[in-house]
Amino acid sequence: MLTYIQIVVMKFHEVKLPSVAQHSLRYVLPAAAAATVACVLVLAAVGMPGRVPPLRLLMPPEATNTTVCYVFKGEWVPDPAARELPYTSESCPVIHGHYDCMRYGRPDVGYVGWRWRPDGGCELQRLDAAWFLAAMRGRSVAFVGDSLARNQMQSLVCLLSRAERPAPWTNGSYVYRFERHGFTVAAFWSPFLVRAVETDPDGPTGNGAGLWSLHLDEPDADWAAHVGTFDYVVVSGGSWFYRPSMFYDRGGRLVGCNNCQVPNVTDLTLRYSLRMAFRSALRAAAAAAPDRRATRTVILRTISPSHYENGTWNEHGDCLRTRPARRGEWEINALEKDMRRIQVEELAAAAAAEAKRGEAAARMLLMDATEAMAQRPDAHPSKYRLWQPDKFKVSRDCVHWCMPGAMDACNDMLSHMLIE
Repeated sequence: MLTYIQIVVMKFHEVKLPSVAQHSLRYVLPAAAAATVACVLVLAAVGMPGRVPPLRLLMPPEATNTTVCYVFKGEWVPDPAARELPYTSESCPVIHGHYDCMRYGRPDVGYVGWRWRPDGGCELQRLDAAWFLAAMRGRSVAFVGDSLARNQMQSLVCLLSRAERPAPWTNGSYVYRFERHGFTVAAFWSPFLVRAVETDPDGPTGNGAGLWSLHLDEPDADWAAHVGTFDYVVVSGGSWFYRPSMFYDRGGRLVGCNNCQVPNVTDLTLRYSLRMAFRSALRAAAAAAPDRRATRTVILRTISPSHYENGTWNEHGDCLRTRPARRGEWEINALEKDMRRIQVEELAAAAAAEAKRGEAAARMLLMDATEAMAQRPDAHPSKYRLWQPDKFKVSRDCVHWCMPGAMDACNDMLSHMLIE
């Protein structure tokens, strides 16, 4: 009898992430929840899309006597097949200028010449566009979050466009339809995942980050009112939670803030808002359109860290490396470790709640992409991207990802999780 959820996240010594397996980290549940085998699915191989299988605990191979490929722990290795680019902005005009490093003058394309290789002797196959579209016929995927969610959505659209050109064929859309396969991909802009109102554009720090009111018990209606029509919902976020903000509960009561610098208001830090926002978002994504709940899959993609060196985003920091980091070379900071941990914990809690529904449960999956993306300080746009100072004041972008590039591996993971 299992009395706890053990999150199967392998020993991330390469980037010095907190290791669940290494340190036997346990998320203790009430006995009733344990009895239902509440769990997180850190997916390595699942069945074809269709009826959602019952939630189950994916244990390490030695505990289950099965062979499992853990695609979230590994290293970047040279990819001989990368001599031919998977796409460019000429072959895929969907790419937004923020991610179009080649068009905006990046002199090297070495950042494309790598693939993610999981440990343990297994392989993460590149997404096969024709096969993916055939398997996902008549289905739909929604990406919910900030501009990194759009980054991943556009990567997926470009990868799939090798098999079918979607409509519309432009970078101005947030919804793309692959008509021959009846498959839809959409992105919903919601950087805090919950209802957010900017109350002061300057904010207490005066750096343009603003001051925000976050209603942490209220999922943002801009996405929550629509995801009920989607079969797969990929939830992500993180960077916007650094912004100064005031925290409110459903009754409108002020409960604290993050870096608000307001007298007599407790600074709970972004850890509180991140936790509560993901708690609200994951439950809302699972519960949308209750009659379709049992056929829905909700995926949480963990944070991808920024890679500013020699300064911060607003103090001359940049990302000038031209190769992936080697094992142990890049350490994410303590706050980023906490953010990833909080996301994993909230996915675990949401999965435990869903497990109680039995056959009526939504499937809850974890795409733990943090280690893979932490090893790619070379794959950001830096100055090689569309810069709109009136909309995006950061002159060096070490947060988003060049396309094609490292973000494509997240969609290789997505393909592996959903249909391999």
